Amino acid sequence: MKNTFIKYVWSTAALLLVFSCTDLDSELRGEFVDDITLPGVQTGSGGTTSDALSGPYSQLRNSGTANHGGYFSVQGITSDEMLIGAKGGDWFDGGVLIQLHEHSYTPSHGFINGTWTQQYAAINSCNELLASELDAGETAQIKALRAYFYWRLLDLYGRVKLITVRGQDEPQSSRQEVFDFVESELLASLGITAVTADMDLSASPLSTTNNAYRINRFAALGFLAKLYLNAEVYTGTARFNEAAWAASYIIDQGPYQLCGDGCSVPNLGKRAGVSSDPDNLEGFAAVFAPNNEGNPEHIFTVNYDEATGGGMNFSQMTLHYSSQFTWNLQDQPWNGYAALEDFYMSFDDNDERRAASFIEGPQLDFGGSAILDYATDDGELPLNYTPEINELQPNSLREAGARLGKFSFKQFGRPDMDNDFTILRLGELYLIRAEAMARANSDWSLALDDVNTVRARAGVSAWSSITPEMFLAERGREMFQESSRRTDLIRFGKYDDAWWEKPVSEDYKSVFPIPFEQIQASEGTLTQNPGY
Repeated sequence: MKNTFIKYVWSTAALLLVFSCTDLDSELRGEFVDDITLPGVQTGSGGTTSDALSGPYSQLRNSGTANHGGYFSVQGITSDEMLIGAKGGDWFDGGVLIQLHEHSYTPSHGFINGTWTQQYAAINSCNELLASELDAGETAQIKALRAYFYWRLLDLYGRVKLITVRGQDEPQSSRQEVFDFVESELLASLGITAVTADMDLSASPLSTTNNAYRINRFAALGFLAKLYLNAEVYTGTARFNEAAWAASYIIDQGPYQLCGDGCSVPNLGKRAGVSSDPDNLEGFAAVFAPNNEGNPEHIFTVNYDEATGGGMNFSQMTLHYSSQFTWNLQDQPWNGYAALEDFYMSFDDNDERRAASFIEGPQLDFGGSAILDYATDDGELPLNYTPEINELQPNSLREAGARLGKFSFKQFGRPDMDNDFTILRLGELYLIRAEAMARANSDWSLALDDVNTVRARAGVSAWSSITPEMFLAERGREMFQESSRRTDLIRFGKYDDAWWEKPVSEDYKSVFPIPFEQIQASEGTLTQNPGY
């Protein structure tokens, strides 16, 4: 594997001091740059794709998909899978993160406004390209991509404006109208008028080429599967048969396969002094690795690259400051995101997804020595990520909570990571088909075959029976950190429930408020969602 040009920073002060996430501009001493080759260390970067369509596709990176403050944050922090505790003044941020966790957010919430503007910026990029000379296949791709961004807006805000010409204003559409638009655009890209059990996609201008960085027929159909799975929430009318048919088509006729035994990549995070670090990441862990490009499970992914396609910042967002020494990271992490204890504990001890998804326990550096936190606030000097979290605020312990590790880290990683982010993958399609078949027939036993396929890959035993509650928990274990949990909780009627440090919330909170700034700028053409 080729060596990567690495900037390595050595700071004696960093060995002794731990800075807060607001001290990222501290002076660094003894900086040097070199090509580095170390025994037991492999470095690599993600692939790139560049063509006339790159502009709109790059908006997937700019729309909050895998960084702090946008789509990923509002989908995850509002759910029961992750949180950001206020550590004194660190990460309190005016209470906006607490508001997301407690569902006390208002139309003035910055993340809710930011997520809105990010999606419309992406839509504007699509509209701009659609106004140029494109062939039928290119047009279908960009319209399907725009439909995906409108699906996000449909899911988050419900009633939005359907802007199809850059710079042109439109009246606010109902949630049904937005649903109908997304559905019609995706069906048109597939060359069909409806999803059926025996549909023929041969008239689609989209290709069947297996390139996860571009929308093909299977990706567009996957978007429809997600749309139909949630149709009852969006419109009041269930469309579970269509969801099951779409998912089945992808599973049965697509070129994709679950990444299981024998599906592996070199472990770019391996530490020379830690014998328990495997040489390779296999199965579930390989799907999300720093070198996960080309994984056979990927249907549609966001092409992140540390040098040319930044925007994935999970290492910075979740790791404790001192974990910089585990992976020799270029920059000091911010110590923010962590998993809720109950969610973490929902995994069986032998579930391979548990080890692949979380970082917990005593932390070791590259040489295998204990990492010390000289500014400890729990009286224990060694850094130890504990699943239990003492409180949400005001003094959440700085090493409390298992950390987000599903999109794993590599040695000498930069703040922008290489891992491709999964928008659609085969593992989720099995779960969509399972749930849709069960709901369409009011028989959850019909979900067992597909659920057990996913469980077998995770190394856990097959189930002989299943309930909706069991399915939701299993979907959570499979889909953690993939921005689906809020949507799933709403579909199962659980989003308003109480969980750790969150009271029962009002049912209208399942749709975010139309941002106050957008209403003000609309001159009366946007109105607020009920309840806010």
